[in-house]
Amino acid sequence: MIKVENLTRAYGDILAVDQVSFAIEQGEIVGLLGHNGAGKTTIMKMLTGYLEPSSGTVEIDGRQLADHRQEILADIGYLPENCPVYPEMTVVDYLDYAAALHGVEEQKRAGLVAAAMAKTDLTAKATQTVATLSRGYRQRVGVAQAILHEPRILILDEPTNGLDPTQIQHMRDLITNLAAHATVIISTHILQEVQAVCDRVIIINNGRKALDSRLDELQADSKLLLRTDAEPVDVTAVLKSTAGVTAVTAINGRPYDPGHCYAVALDPQGDRDRIAASLAWQVQTKEWQLYALHPETRNLETVFAEITAQQGG
Repeated sequence: MIKVENLTRAYGDILAVDQVSFAIEQGEIVGLLGHNGAGKTTIMKMLTGYLEPSSGTVEIDGRQLADHRQEILADIGYLPENCPVYPEMTVVDYLDYAAALHGVEEQKRAGLVAAAMAKTDLTAKATQTVATLSRGYRQRVGVAQAILHEPRILILDEPTNGLDPTQIQHMRDLITNLAAHATVIISTHILQEVQAVCDRVIIINNGRKALDSRLDELQADSKLLLRTDAEPVDVTAVLKSTAGVTAVTAINGRPYDPGHCYAVALDPQGDRDRIAASLAWQVQTKEWQLYALHPETRNLETVFAEITAQQGG
């Protein structure tokens, strides 16, 4: 549905976005994750046509954004990072105005505005001016304007910015429900937001795509951690000879744990449980002490830290 190829944006000699490519299918919830200043907002501005790329292309439903801007933008709902609203307008008047800007027919506006306010829990605030709302409620107004024309693509830049814990959970539920009818792209620097609502993560680091993976694949167990009293010179060859083991690396364990720690890389096609049993048998046969044997726990936080450390983020 969305295809981005070699998207690049330069400001003089500074590359804010450097040849980023990815594809997103209908109904996916994709998180753009990266530190502040990584290039996420610049990518979103180019996806929505607010910023011209220096090079590269954005294609949606087989149409180039550069050639079909108006038709494509009618299918997109966009919440910018700093939610732009008119403080002197009431919530309902602002949303009615936003609906007009989206090209919604006059006879349909009232129903769509009411539905957007209900989804974002704004109905009770409908007649208040935006200036009197808290930051969290202003954020909800921004989301309401992004969804009121029922777009097929929803692009949200830091959607939980300024929300309290209860509002954050409400926003997560809303995003999940919206994905039943729309493709959702979320930009954030908060790991928990991606883990809570996204199917897939694209990590942006220093303007480049550092990772593109489904969360379930990212967190799949790929290694076993083994701790024994045997020295590396004795252990490595023995464990590597076990069927299904592709590599063995001595690693630093916790200083107060006995023995030595080893990361055992596994063949992705192998049976992890059978390999673990074989490793335990090898240790027992050598009459070494087996202190621990368990899968390596990798989550998004671990992977993000590895990537930023490797690439100087």
